Amino acid sequence: MAKADQPLIRLEGVTKVFYTDEVETHALSGIELEIRSGEYVSIAGPSGCGKSTLLSILGLLDSPSNGSYALNGKPVGKLSLPERARIRNQEIGFIFQSFNLIGDLTVYENVELPLTYRGMAAAERRKLVNEALEKVGMGHRAKHLPSQLSGGQQQRVAVARAIAGQPLILMADEPTGNLDSKNGDAVMELLRDLHRGGATICMVTHDQRFARHADRTIHLFDGRIVEERMTMNV
Repeated sequence: MAKADQPLIRLEGVTKVFYTDEVETHALSGIELEIRSGEYVSIAGPSGCGKSTLLSILGLLDSPSNGSYALNGKPVGKLSLPERARIRNQEIGFIFQSFNLIGDLTVYENVELPLTYRGMAAAERRKLVNEALEKVGMGHRAKHLPSQLSGGQQQRVAVARAIAGQPLILMADEPTGNLDSKNGDAVMELLRDLHRGGATICMVTHDQRFARHADRTIHLFDGRIVEERMTMNV
């Protein structure tokens, strides 16, 4: 856990430039951001504003072109690829728009797989997987394949996979993007319940209704933070 006097995440002067055919695309420019343990932060803005690029950097899936990033008080800019992979596996939980479940693995096996990469004992894996599935209301579907589930159920399994390893932070990239409104609302309520239970969440969304679930919303436009707004949750 981050110390009480330091943020869990700190970005300072982060930029991201993509180069294609001698054209420079500035996806992020001068991002300054702090997220504290226990916060629920949404990143909002129009398509192409840099939301997913920012989340990829926060989740160590990509690196900034310039600037610094500290996670849990530790600089991550010069970490090796294996070390970045280890941190992603142990300290960050990912929830993707497209679920990213493995089709020929059962629900239980999908949730268990990241824990297997840690070399965790089978008994401990079993405990964490079962707890995570019960938390998202999918314990009764543990032996099913993803193809036997609805979209909303698949996203619940994806949430279980993200939380099973007890990460420092959950990164959610448009978690309702492939769901109808009813299932989208249910997944958002699940994330809200996890936050009430102490989870730290950083979520990208283009939907203002869902952005309001967060404690704080960061608005991006053309790769820059143009507004930060606190949310009065009820």
